[in-house]
Amino acid sequence: MSAPAKAGMSAEYLEVRGLSVSFDGFKAVTEVDLTVLSGDLRFLIGPNGAGKTTLIDAITGLVPGTGSVQKTGVELLGKKVHQIARAGIGRTFQTASVFEQLTVLQNLDIAAGAGRSALTLLRTRKSVLPAIEEALETTGLTALRDKPAGVLAHGQKQWLEIGMLLVQNATVLLLDEPVAGMSAEEREETGNLLRRIGGERVVVVVEHDMDFMRSFANSVTVLAGGKLLSEGSVEQVQADPKVQEVYLGTAAEIDSTGADLSDVTTIAAEEETDDARAR
Repeated sequence: MSAPAKAGMSAEYLEVRGLSVSFDGFKAVTEVDLTVLSGDLRFLIGPNGAGKTTLIDAITGLVPGTGSVQKTGVELLGKKVHQIARAGIGRTFQTASVFEQLTVLQNLDIAAGAGRSALTLLRTRKSVLPAIEEALETTGLTALRDKPAGVLAHGQKQWLEIGMLLVQNATVLLLDEPVAGMSAEEREETGNLLRRIGGERVVVVVEHDMDFMRSFANSVTVLAGGKLLSEGSVEQVQADPKVQEVYLGTAAEIDSTGADLSDVTTIAAEEETDDARAR
């Protein structure tokens, strides 16, 4: 991939070089390189234990790593979590982190006031900030602005959490399985939301839902065993024999003579969903 600077000096980008993460001598992530430009909706996929979540944990400062992580030329590795967030890196988790007793509007107002004093946050606003109005419209939550977040549907809570990142001016969004547990309609709405916010931002989606990936990804990065295995368009990645081998290896009951990546990953995703329900 070409150097990010060639895409335009004003464009946001995330550049990871030689990123490694170890836990008690075990290398969970090994020498990973990753470059994502704004406007490129990047999906990060791989079997369980591939290092996907650990990679974004390292980028956001939740776990220590070695190498380099830069956001538009600014080094992030070694900074504290709050410093990385203030640099414009936003992150969601598999379970939405919202204040369920507060309204949608109040959640967004608290997120927008991350740098304000506690006293200022307690004051009632006479008007809604333009950034909050925009986030409500972008996420499709305008009609629910006065509803407690706790009554929102599962998908709507994820959209609210994304909206909270938007009002914090996050320009790099790292989303960990944003459509897990969603209905087909919610997945479609989420994909459209990611397209809306991704035009001027860097968006990286960790995902197991391969149908969702095929529908919305601009490009795909595949991890396996903590290492970069493959990268390219959806078609290029699905046709890569190395990727097919890894996924076939995680679903040994599938006949390798008749299965392709879409078959394997769909079944693997269904198995993970069944396991989660059983738990």
